[in-house]
Amino acid sequence: MKQIQIYDTTLRDGTQREGLSLTANDKLHIAQLLDDLGVAYIEGGWPGSNPKDVEFFQRAKSLRLQQAKIAAFGSTMRVGGKPEDDANIRALIDAETPVCTVVGKTWTLHVEQVLRTSHMENLRLICESIAYLKSQGREVIYDAEHFFDGYRANFEYALATLNAALEGGADSVTLCDTNGGSLPWQIQDAVNAVRAKFPNAVIGIHTHNDGELAVANSLAAIQVGATQVQGTINGYGERCGNANLIAIIADLEIKMGYQCLPEAHIEKLTTIARSVAEIANIAPDDFAAYVGRNAFAHKGGIHVAAQRRHPMAYQHIDPVWVGNATHVVVSELSGRGNLLSKADELNLKLDEQDPRVTRVLQQIKDKEAAGYHFEGADASVELLLLRADELYTPPFELIDYMTVVEHRQGRGMVAEASVKLRVNGEIVHTAAEGNGPVNAMDIATRKALAQKFPAIENFSLVDYKVRILDGHAATGATTRVLIETANHKRRWSTVGASTNIIDASWLALQDAIEYGVMVAAKDKEVNE
Repeated sequence: MKQIQIYDTTLRDGTQREGLSLTANDKLHIAQLLDDLGVAYIEGGWPGSNPKDVEFFQRAKSLRLQQAKIAAFGSTMRVGGKPEDDANIRALIDAETPVCTVVGKTWTLHVEQVLRTSHMENLRLICESIAYLKSQGREVIYDAEHFFDGYRANFEYALATLNAALEGGADSVTLCDTNGGSLPWQIQDAVNAVRAKFPNAVIGIHTHNDGELAVANSLAAIQVGATQVQGTINGYGERCGNANLIAIIADLEIKMGYQCLPEAHIEKLTTIARSVAEIANIAPDDFAAYVGRNAFAHKGGIHVAAQRRHPMAYQHIDPVWVGNATHVVVSELSGRGNLLSKADELNLKLDEQDPRVTRVLQQIKDKEAAGYHFEGADASVELLLLRADELYTPPFELIDYMTVVEHRQGRGMVAEASVKLRVNGEIVHTAAEGNGPVNAMDIATRKALAQKFPAIENFSLVDYKVRILDGHAATGATTRVLIETANHKRRWSTVGASTNIIDASWLALQDAIEYGVMVAAKDKEVNE
């Protein structure tokens, strides 16, 4: 199998995404994850540009990397200068990384209008910067910025910049679609020209996603001879992002027959995609190819029925290959197969002829017509299935509740709730204050149940979403509430809907607590 080197620039180019910021600790954590994945290069940042990157490179020396080499990124020296006197070149040396990646100008527009120097001077900057770094014992990767724009504007000069880099001793040259506007056939034409001109050169590809083609352009370049690909985890990056290495690696290994990672490491793709998202404090993309929660989700009844007969009926790969799993969505579009598959996911044993299937399916359709939405509320679906069993006994039963919201002099807004529950035949009546009526109900309900179900102390309400479904009905509109709850082991989502927002909130909250108490009891049985 032909080898493709994976060059990750999440820690440098990825952090140029608006709203994404990583601490030095975050960067070190991600670097360790990338090495565990098995990438060849990890670009750590631009040494000297900020204190955080300086700290990263200092601390990165102590990382025990098994696969990857750390690269420091910087530009060619300043116009008219010498490399040994250039602060940027000195910062690359001081970073003490085994690899230096140097970016230089390829497009005549940038040479003339940005650097404001001559074509020949730019060639000197490239060649002498690289030669100096090579003399210091570094592996040097040359990033030809705006290569494809430069090639279309003046192909002879664009190739001359690569020649300057190779004459300086560059170990590889990376062709960059910096503005992200190239098309796959344009990429291939230029890469073919580079290979013809420099048949022995190691060629890399670096693309951006401004035309929604970063992954396609990267694959197109590899198809005609590029052997190194740069990108970021989840495609993070400036503007529309960089090429998404997750999709690129999966496409190359599964679809195109290349090897990018050590044997079987492709199974780690889902974990690293979600881990990096968590560290970056960015919600994982549920619809991301290969690794998204919905990448192998099935909602249509016909699709799910076919999937139950053959697992590849509506999937382009086995999700296990990339560490993901099939996910069945239950909604008003569901057939019996959806519910049976969901029961399988939840380890509930249901026979195809079980009358509960028909009853619960009809309940779901009726409830969705009334405003419920079960796609993001698996815990509520499981409870519907459990409650359909005549032997199921809920851990508690609501008798009544009351909420009051007042503005009190000296205290401002005050919310208070009282809740009356039946627990094991005993009536428990509690009250509590909160920062709002739902919070007050939540606290009061926990107080009522805490003695009987101590695991409830570990529950936390981590997300609360409200959606008005028919705004034209004004204050009489149906409201949907989605609640996400967590304990120290798992998260679960529940839903409620009503024309009364407090009632909708209670329905979702009741499901959240009932489900949490139930799974806590199961976990305790397993541990015992």
